[in-house]
This record gives sequence, C-alpha cells and structure tokens, in this order.
Amino acid sequence: MKENMKERTATGGPLSGKVALVAGATRGAGRAIAVQLGAAGATVYATGRTTRDQVSEMGRATETIEGTAELIEAAGGRGIAVPTDHLEAGRVRELIARVERDHGRLDILVNDVWGGNSLLDFDTRMWDVDLDRGLRMLDLGVRSHIITSSIALPLLVRRPGGLVVEVTDGTSRTNKDFRENFYYDLAKNGPIRMAYTLGEELKSVGGTAVAVTPGFLRSEEMLDFFGLTEENWRDGIDKQRHWALSESPAYLGRGVAALAADGERARWNGRSLDSGQLAREYGLTDTDGSRPDVWGFLLAEKAGGTPDLAEYR
Repeated sequence: MKENMKERTATGGPLSGKVALVAGATRGAGRAIAVQLGAAGATVYATGRTTRDQVSEMGRATETIEGTAELIEAAGGRGIAVPTDHLEAGRVRELIARVERDHGRLDILVNDVWGGNSLLDFDTRMWDVDLDRGLRMLDLGVRSHIITSSIALPLLVRRPGGLVVEVTDGTSRTNKDFRENFYYDLAKNGPIRMAYTLGEELKSVGGTAVAVTPGFLRSEEMLDFFGLTEENWRDGIDKQRHWALSESPAYLGRGVAALAADGERARWNGRSLDSGQLAREYGLTDTDGSRPDVWGFLLAEKAGGTPDLAEYR
C-alpha cells in the first residue's frame, strides 16, 4: 500500500528512521527479528515465499509474511510484506528497487532464508544422500543469501553504518565439530564465513557484518514436532532434556535489535554470536525473564564437565 507515493517510515525508538530488510521473515527467528526491529522503530520489509494466497514447499499455510507485517505494526514499527523467492535474482532486484524507490536507503539487511529442515538426512553419509536434496539445502541456506547480499549491498553501503546479519545455526566455535550431515554442515558454516568476509569488505565503508544463531529454538515448526505450544513447552523436557534450555524466537530477535541499535557494534564485525551472548552483552532476557544458554551448556559438556541445566537458564 502506498501513502503519498512513498511508504511512510516508522518513528520512535532507537531505530527510528532506519530501514531494514529481513529476508526469510515468515516464521521462526526471521519473524521475531523483524518484529523486534519494528518494535525498536525501524521500517521493516518482511519477505518470504508463503503468503495468504500462496504456500511454499514447507506447507505451513498459517505463517505468512502478511502476518509478520501485522505483528511488526502491532509492535510499533512499519511492516511491509513483499512476496519474494530469494533464489530468483529478478525478484530480489524488484524488491530492492522498491526499497530504493520508497525510501532511498537500506540500513539493515538480515539474511535468514532457510526452510531446509525437511531435507535433512542425519546419520547418512554424504555419498548416500540424494544429490538433489543436498544441493537444494545449499541453495536455500547459502545461495539465497549470496543473491540477496549481492543485490542489496549497493543500496546499503550508500550510507556509512550499514549492518548485515547472517542468521545460521551455531557459531564458528561450535561448528568446528561435525554437524551430522555434509550438506547441512556446509549450509550452516557458509553464513559464518560470509559474515567474516563481508565484514572485511564493509570496513572501508563504515559497515558491519555479523553471524548470529539462536540456541534450541522454540520455533513454530519445532513446537509442532514436539506436539506442544508456547504455553506448555516445558512438557517436552522429559522427551529431550536440552529442551529445558530452549528459547523463544523473541530472544534472538531482541538481541539482534539491540545489536542494530548499538553505535559501537563495529567491535563485533566479522564475528559469529549466539543469542545467549547477545543477551548477556545487552542485558536482555527471554519472554519468561530467563537467559538460556544452550551453546554454553553443550560446550561445557563437551569439555568433560557435568554442568547443571539450571545454571544455564
């Protein structure tokens, strides 16, 4: 919807006047990041493939980019839903042309496109994985991010201070270990390396790039897998003890919004950060007031310790 030939910009909050693009904002961490950026005052373009008229291959019809835009608006931001397949360069060019036409700027780019969980074949050797399934995972988790960055960065770097956020699973430290599937390992390590290399290139124009990861995420898909809701999620702890350290999507969303509002964020340039680290740095909590740190717990376990779950929440 147009207003006076241009999209209005959100006002109020530490990100007032900023324009953000969250690629892959239909559900999960992407949706939460988009909402929290809006709550901080940003105008947020929420993109993805599932709309109220069309459902992506994930088959989750109730989670749409229009729904995300409405949540952004309810949080006090300006939400703009734009259907976009980020593997189609032409569609991404149309998206960025619209952002440029409507606002003449892009301050924050969040690459959260994924949707490859259904392709995972854990405990299956690389040569036993169907090649097309594996390559599709790399398309979704890496190629889509590259296409989006390549097309969006010329607009983002027009002003100093631009921020690129690569959303992945794990940090450079935790992902040194085998991630159980050859293609998944590449797909989730790729964004970490992308943040590092983009960070090196953005330095010269005053920009910053980071990779971020949630912990054990209580996404809509994961809650469905456990047969739970956000209200009774603790009932799943008996099935998976690490579920006790799970987190809502809002936890990472709050961390990314705080990072985006941090005038000294260049100190993080090129690094990979997890939700617990962001929470500690910026004094944040999850929606229940806790501060879960599943990655810290897993690292302590791997080091041979017997950490107490309660000490990591």
